[in-house]
Amino acid sequence: MHKKALVMRTKRFILLDISKYFRREMMKQIEMSKAYMKARLPSKGVLIVSQKPDGNHNLMTAEWFMRTSIDPPMFAISVGHSRYTHDCLMDFRYFNLVFPSKEMKDLMALAGSNSGRDMDKFTAGDVEHFPGKLRKLPVLKDALACFECEITSQIKSGDHSIFIGQVRHSWLNNDKELFYYS
Repeated sequence: MHKKALVMRTKRFILLDISKYFRREMMKQIEMSKAYMKARLPSKGVLIVSQKPDGNHNLMTAEWFMRTSIDPPMFAISVGHSRYTHDCLMDFRYFNLVFPSKEMKDLMALAGSNSGRDMDKFTAGDVEHFPGKLRKLPVLKDALACFECEITSQIKSGDHSIFIGQVRHSWLNNDKELFYYS
């Protein structure tokens, strides 16, 4: 059904088609996974740098993270209990939260599809880095930003743990653009 409206504008009548304002796209109940997959892109992914028990370093791609406090500055990351990074964070209570640049797309794929139990992702990804100020965790040179965090608390959330880290040092590369999944 078309709805029309007469609008008076400076003593002239204009006929407007307002039907587009009355269209109804109804919300439908759907499985959570289907709704989330439709709503999540484009999204930001990050890399989490952690220390392995042998003193080397690990990378994990993550999508579940957020800023939790301005003062003091804090981030939360969500890591599955079965992930190697979870074990690393339980042993060594520090991590770097890395916001990757567009140039790091291949590293994001490598870090997200392989386990640090089975490979050294820094070597495999030819990752250029320098030691950070907090416990010498690597700061990735090609990243847009890096936040060195000390874990202050953690919460069990189903099959994941949420690690809350206070930012101790921040790094930014103004010449880089943020990588997005699309």
